[in-house]
Amino acid sequence: MTEPPRGRGSVQLDETAKRIIEQLQQDGRRSYAAIGKAIGLSEAAVRQRVQKLLDAGVMQIVGVTDPLMLGFSRQMMVGVRCDGDLERVADELAAVEEIDYLVITAGSFDILLELVCESDERVLEVLSRIRTVPGVVSTESFVYLKLHKQTYSWGTR
Repeated sequence: MTEPPRGRGSVQLDETAKRIIEQLQQDGRRSYAAIGKAIGLSEAAVRQRVQKLLDAGVMQIVGVTDPLMLGFSRQMMVGVRCDGDLERVADELAAVEEIDYLVITAGSFDILLELVCESDERVLEVLSRIRTVPGVVSTESFVYLKLHKQTYSWGTR
């Protein structure tokens, strides 16, 4: 793995780093020893390489939960049209606890965000809060009815 070129945010991964990431994308709990065996490195070498990837911000290892199983019965994507400083609006919206994903986009919406709430009442409260943020012009909500596909294994190319 080499450091990103000055002024750019990408990191060049060598084949070993890519293989480690692919192993963890298949099973984030896979042991360093098992990864080492699969790719031909020692456990200590895998541990060191994984730590470098984590420190560089290339990846993170997290537990992904099912919101429905935890009592969050309502998930939705919200498209937001804005006027003014998008970064400021995005920063203010990102502070809302129920928003777990937010991107500034090009196209019909300036910002797309995902809400995860425990009830329709809470959705209404959060939508009201979003609409009162200075710079928010309008919102459009897309309620999730069924999760059909979600993956984190897009590889490393």
